[in-house]
Amino acid sequence: MNIAPLSPASGIGRFYKKSAKIIRFVRQGCTNRPFYHIVVMERRKNQHQPVIEQVGTFDPLPNQYNERLVAFNFERIRYWLGKGAHMSTPAAELLGIAGLLPIHPRTYMTAWRNREKAAAAAEQEAQKNEGGDEGKN
Repeated sequence: MNIAPLSPASGIGRFYKKSAKIIRFVRQGCTNRPFYHIVVMERRKNQHQPVIEQVGTFDPLPNQYNERLVAFNFERIRYWLGKGAHMSTPAAELLGIAGLLPIHPRTYMTAWRNREKAAAAAEQEAQKNEGGDEGKN
């Protein structure tokens, strides 16, 4: 029986048993239009070299409904984490938001910075409107 090899996009499935693995993003897509594959690969390899397995996708640009699309194969991610695979920080953040892992501290910091920025913009807008009303009288 001859088994067809896996396509490079979904992973070639070959790896050294003892080497360190990592779950990370591999950038695909065009200029100014990123798209990421979430893959398992050997830790020391470049993102453009063949991966072991693709376990998800992430589209960071919002669609027409202002959604960022993410797809995970949680069963395979749990398998690789059980085998001792490491996680890159962006992948750990995304899996924390999805609920598989605890929420990453960087997620809390980003949310705090966004709230501070929004509060400062609202305050500045209020001062601008307050100053504009005085000039009209």
